[in-house]
Amino acid sequence: MEIPNYGRIIAKTVIFDLNGTLGVEGKVRKNIKELLRKLSEKYEIVVLSSDTFGTLKDEFNELDVKIELVKDGNEKLQKALKYEPYIGVGNGNNDVRMLENAELAICVIGEEGASVEALLASDVMVKDVKDAINLLLNEKRLIATLRG
Repeated sequence: MEIPNYGRIIAKTVIFDLNGTLGVEGKVRKNIKELLRKLSEKYEIVVLSSDTFGTLKDEFNELDVKIELVKDGNEKLQKALKYEPYIGVGNGNNDVRMLENAELAICVIGEEGASVEALLASDVMVKDVKDAINLLLNEKRLIATLRG
């Protein structure tokens, strides 16, 4: 994807955080799962999570999504680096390093809010994860937001 006066984005992987980003209290809404199905036709999807609520495997067992457990932000970054270049989507302090190293970083405010550090580490901020996914499904929206 070429964004005028911004640059070229070549990532083939989107890395998501689970809690506060894709879901609330470990649960992912049905409409978000449907959007992830569509997105998985275009990108490899990876979810990196500490699995605070113990729902990680059950939430994604029907989707073409890689899941990996992480204990903290440092480990999240190390696992994310295996997928470079990647697009990062997160909301919390444990996502900051992953967002800083992403080719494109999207901060989701969502129901749980977002840390200021995650916001500052991002290229784009959205109010809901569906908006982040729709930016990636309809690249003209993303181009309109980022072009210089």
